[in-house]
Amino acid sequence: MGKKELNKGKTVFVGVSGGVDSSVSAALLIEQGYNVVGVFIRTWQPDFIECTWRDERRDAMRVCAHLGIPFIECDAEEAYKNGVAQYMIEEYKKGNTPNPDVMCNRKVKFGVFWNFAKEHGADFIATGHYAVNNYQLLINNYELKKSPDLSKDQSYFLWTLTQDDLAHTLFPIGHFHKTQVRKLAEKYKLPTATKKDSQGVCFLGPLDMKDFLSHYIEPKTGDVIDEKGVVIGRHDGAVFFTLGERHGFTITKHSTDNIALYVVEKDINKNTITVSRNKNFTVKDTDNSLLGISSARASRAVQVLSQQNSCFALKNTNWILGIPDTSKKYTAQVRYHGELLLCTIVVESDSVSRIIFDSQVFVSPGQSIVVYDKDLCIGGGVVV
Repeated sequence: MGKKELNKGKTVFVGVSGGVDSSVSAALLIEQGYNVVGVFIRTWQPDFIECTWRDERRDAMRVCAHLGIPFIECDAEEAYKNGVAQYMIEEYKKGNTPNPDVMCNRKVKFGVFWNFAKEHGADFIATGHYAVNNYQLLINNYELKKSPDLSKDQSYFLWTLTQDDLAHTLFPIGHFHKTQVRKLAEKYKLPTATKKDSQGVCFLGPLDMKDFLSHYIEPKTGDVIDEKGVVIGRHDGAVFFTLGERHGFTITKHSTDNIALYVVEKDINKNTITVSRNKNFTVKDTDNSLLGISSARASRAVQVLSQQNSCFALKNTNWILGIPDTSKKYTAQVRYHGELLLCTIVVESDSVSRIIFDSQVFVSPGQSIVVYDKDLCIGGGVVV
């Protein structure tokens, strides 16, 4: 019996966003013999952001009509508002740098959407993510791998997926390159074939983060200080800054060379940010109680570096294939499309681990660190 025959009778709810990736995903699933239902996931948008979801829904409806499949809506407004947007706001208030796309996947696409699909009789859900989900018979487990198109790979945002999630999830375009997806869209004559890719925060689109946060967090003028503690400028609120950032503050005391300055530390209680021309400027640790993560001289001094390496505590960890080998070298990304950095993992509990990098690494609390074994995503966690 062929694969197409095996898929007959199985229902897949595919999240159709109105973009080319989800459109091609739906077309491929039909070709593979599934009973396909297009689902538009409606989320929350604040009043001050230009409303685009109605346009996206219209495009999704056109795709479903073109493919001859049912179109329905999944209301995820409350889950997105509370689990993604409010989470993001509260994390920034604490001085952290959260990743809303990771939380959107966990709470909405693989949370609310799957529950909705299951309640309506679906066997699987599918999304247009660029990632590969393979079942390995020898280990009786699912593997999450990078897309062969590394420029589009989205496995970084999927590190929270569990074996249970992967068992009912399909990524129809995960093994394609973007150029191939565009050609498939033309082959299927999809109305979204030439539509530009969406950018920005999951479901919210292009977003000036400081502008967004300023609607919920009152700007508060504070000092910009250099490595020696000298005040050299002003800013509108330490909570709005991420480590490594080099824009958004005003320097009033300029040096003669006028070299770019990076945010290397922030103190939320004092509302100060420390800047340096050296992005990897070392903040001396006088505490060490959290293995090089917190500094006693600031409530949220967000980077402490040893001479040779960096060690971070991770919370909310998820290890897709079980506990990592503590004697093995892995690679990790501290940001989307970031450099792959050599590291080792020490697991302390079901939800807490330490990650030790071979080199000095610059990362903020709240960011996701995602761990790989070659092209295999083994999981990750959130920096404490």
